Amino acid sequence: MITLGIDTSNYTTSAATFDGGSFLMSRKIIDVKHGERGIRQSDGVFIHNRELPGFIEKRIAEAGGRINAVGVSTRPRSVEGSYMPVFTVGHGYARAVAAALGVDLYEFSHQDGHIMAGIHSADKYDLLNGKFLSVHLSGGTTEILSSEYNGTGFTNQIIGGTLDISAGQLIDRVGVQMGLKFPCGAELEKIADTTDKYIKLPFSVKGAYMNLSGIETKLIRMIEGVSPEIARTAIIYVRDVLVKALNNAVCETGIKRILIAGGVASNSILRCGLEKLDAEVIFASKELSTDNAVGIAVLTYLKEG
Repeated sequence: MITLGIDTSNYTTSAATFDGGSFLMSRKIIDVKHGERGIRQSDGVFIHNRELPGFIEKRIAEAGGRINAVGVSTRPRSVEGSYMPVFTVGHGYARAVAAALGVDLYEFSHQDGHIMAGIHSADKYDLLNGKFLSVHLSGGTTEILSSEYNGTGFTNQIIGGTLDISAGQLIDRVGVQMGLKFPCGAELEKIADTTDKYIKLPFSVKGAYMNLSGIETKLIRMIEGVSPEIARTAIIYVRDVLVKALNNAVCETGIKRILIAGGVASNSILRCGLEKLDAEVIFASKELSTDNAVGIAVLTYLKEG
């Protein structure tokens, strides 16, 4: 059996096939103009419409046309009212492909795709058998969730996260202020790796919730060109505040298995600190931390099987 997964998120167009063991993926990050901190939804829709047909054609061709089911992310999260126009592109193509092939279509959230991609890449399918904590760290989301597989996607209860801007927004805004190209995470990490120096700053954590906008303002005011010390400070700050919030979440819930996924979770400095948590910490692979359709294809395989 081979399943096709499609994901058209804020910054990535992707399609993937999964055969129960391995995957093939086509993915392209949407280009953001230098100096800007994101894209308009209308621009994202245009680019997805331009890129996705070729990706789907390639995946179907390499599967020899043998697609047994199609899955797609239709919304950011599995909650009422969760919506972004960019996901309508993938949804439309998925409906057309499923109808043309005469196969089932399954709809999931983008967040569920991240979680499943993490489970698959870490080979931790036993997480599907009970509750675990999942951390969604991306450009627009920093949430700590109590998660449980429900036979389709995941039942996610938000128990922590940021109360203002996301971890990804903090890192991107610091990077853009330094003159880096958005999204800035990978380049900011390279700059931060050139020094061991950073500024230890106080942080605000209440239970499993945290605030990041105050530190953004402070760091932005300190930036004068590219600064390895400020770059490292921003990443270390995110790491330390997450460690505190996650340790609180473990204490509050008694759940001691934590899956960490999302584009920000690919940061090596961040990973090194989070490994010290008082729990079993499971990371999505760096390749599958970022937005992709692999998790959607795997969820589709599980549902169809």
